[in-house]
Amino acid sequence: MKNSFKELKLDELVAKRAELRKKYFDLRFQAVVGHVENPVQLRVLRRQIARLETRIGTAGAAGSAGAASAQAPVGAAAAKK
Repeated sequence: MKNSFKELKLDELVAKRAELRKKYFDLRFQAVVGHVENPVQLRVLRRQIARLETRIGTAGAAGSAGAASAQAPVGAAAAKK
């Protein structure tokens, strides 16, 4: 499951992140109460969320880089001032 996030689109990544955050919250709540069957699952979920955050960040940066290139160059804006 480590590499299964590569083929997902940005909206799918965001939905998966929300789902995993909910699972992590529920599992953390169970850990406090004391009814956790697999305590390693907390670490696994936390790392999967971090992987998703990284994929979302790189996808967002790639999308904003395309939008920034459509704007005026930085030097042209500075020259006007």
